[in-house]
Amino acid sequence: MQITRQADYAVRAVLYLAGLNNGYRASTSQIAQKQKIPPSFLAKIVSQLSVAGVVQTSRGARGGVTLARPSNDITLLEVIEAIDGPITLNECVPDPNICPFGDECPVHKIWREAQIELVEKLALTDFGKLTVQ
Repeated sequence: MQITRQADYAVRAVLYLAGLNNGYRASTSQIAQKQKIPPSFLAKIVSQLSVAGVVQTSRGARGGVTLARPSNDITLLEVIEAIDGPITLNECVPDPNICPFGDECPVHKIWREAQIELVEKLALTDFGKLTVQ
């Protein structure tokens, strides 16, 4: 499994915002430059993160982007799923009937357990932990 480039950029953008002093805003151009994200791509990412309630945006001279909640209330899982949707290692994990072997598949249990462990790890990793120096 590999997260999309868009989800990676989203993680980097949120990480950058989490590293700012509480309440500080950053322009999308500043985030793009510091995190090496194409500006046009970042605009779409910020929009998706805003809809998901991860960031807040405001326009104008004092506008910019800031986290919608404290960094320790935002998880890697939340950011990745805001961009890529639910994490699924294999299409059979949520629906074993897709597989011709169904519940009898010898690796289905392994896929399911690995997915559960990955989702739990991402859900337990918040941006407050990632920005502590």
